[in-house]
Amino acid sequence: ILLFCDNVTMEFHGNDQPEFKGTKHGRLYLTTHRMIFNAKESKDKMQSFSFPFVTLSDVELEQPVFGANYIKGKVRAQPNGYWVGEAKFKLMFKSGGAIEFGQAMLRAAQMASRGGSQRDAPPPYAPPMGPWYAAPQPAYAPPPAGYYGWVPPTHAFPDAPPPNSVYMTDMPPPYPGINNPAGYNGYAQASAPSAGAMGFSQPHPAPGSQSAADAKATEAAQSAYYDPNRPQCAYVPPPAYYEAPPTYQAATAKKDQ
Repeated sequence: ILLFCDNVTMEFHGNDQPEFKGTKHGRLYLTTHRMIFNAKESKDKMQSFSFPFVTLSDVELEQPVFGANYIKGKVRAQPNGYWVGEAKFKLMFKSGGAIEFGQAMLRAAQMASRGGSQRDAPPPYAPPMGPWYAAPQPAYAPPPAGYYGWVPPTHAFPDAPPPNSVYMTDMPPPYPGINNPAGYNGYAQASAPSAGAMGFSQPHPAPGSQSAADAKATEAAQSAYYDPNRPQCAYVPPPAYYEAPPTYQAATAKKDQ
């Protein structure tokens, strides 16, 4: 996690799917691979939304004379991403920090794309097959030397994600990140037993029954096995402790208690 910000408002335009309707309130995470929004309201049809850097375009920081600063841009759907087409988005930060967050997001996206071509299409999204488990502490702390000399402005967002709200799995996202300059083809080398992909909500269940390839991957996961048929993944044994990620409400309730 590069940055974490609560009290964020998000709006979408240009997509008619019911999940995109209305103003949404929640939390926003900036990671080494993407932005992730989690809705605060359990009744919202869109409980979470992922913005991989490779799907973003026309991102701008707006500083209107009247009104709060905000970030706007376009995001296109990934194959198997549970929506289709393209949508315009607008992010507003009720507690401030839009400029710092936007500058960090643009820097992270630039660093993540330095080893690949913008014309490359990301592999189809696939829900992680392994278990989810609590991310080790500290889950919100940049390396002392930063990322290639760049340190995210965590001073502008000092609040860490609540305890028991950040979970991870051992399969990294299938798209480039700051810590993977080789692009999609580099995941075979970049993935390691200590590598993990952060998650912040209940994962989508994989549709249909398990395929032969997935069965092979599941078996491989028990013995830290690399499957050459799935070069973007490295399978490692899961920790002894794991559970499904809690909902926003469950995490907030734990914090209040």
